[in-house]
Amino acid sequence: MNEKHIEQVLEIEKQAQEVQEKARKEAAEIPVKAEQEAQALIAKAKSDAHEEARKMIASAQTSDTSGQSGASGDSTNDEFEASAKKNFDKAVAFVLERVIGKV
Repeated sequence: MNEKHIEQVLEIEKQAQEVQEKARKEAAEIPVKAEQEAQALIAKAKSDAHEEARKMIASAQTSDTSGQSGASGDSTNDEFEASAKKNFDKAVAFVLERVIGKV
């Protein structure tokens, strides 16, 4: 009977080791999965920010909100467009930082 108890204890220890090893493997996968998910979120946020910026530029190009017409209105739009393009990458970076919580 004593031998039977020893075998049971050994079997339980073996099962415990298997469970512990499985938990280690799963724990090692968590950071990898989190990094992949974060990269996917960043890519989506960047894509969304680019699309929104394109829409804003297109909207600014099609509508004359200043009420000006002729050459002065065109120059105002050109200045606005140049300014928007100049700051586009900075704006995308800012939005991404806000999304991922760096700011």
